[in-house]
Amino acid sequence: MDIVSVSNNQQNIIRTERGLTISGTRITLYDVMDYLRAQYPPKFIRGLFDLTEDQINIAISYIEANRAEVETEYQLVLREAKEIQHYWEERNREHSARVAAMPPKPGTEALWAKLREQKAKHELEA
Repeated sequence: MDIVSVSNNQQNIIRTERGLTISGTRITLYDVMDYLRAQYPPKFIRGLFDLTEDQINIAISYIEANRAEVETEYQLVLREAKEIQHYWEERNREHSARVAAMPPKPGTEALWAKLREQKAKHELEA
């Protein structure tokens, strides 16, 4: 871990394998950025992540002072998260297709027929 910025002697922003992180937490600046961009107040963000007032102030100050760098990293994090989400959605889709193609276990045919009936009924109601 590298210390990136020291706002006072007790609280820092550090670089971890997860990116820019509030020292002593697992909260990244990108987590905070999500809520700042959605225009949530700092007090709400502080409560959501169980941060101290100093920690949230240091995070916001660091973001403001290093806006270009943090924004560039934030965009990379968003892109990476989207790629990971796409990977798992595709993998789950393939897995679900394999499971759906499997024959029902012996003795469960009546249960599956009832489930298909209920599903058809709900689709008609929708």
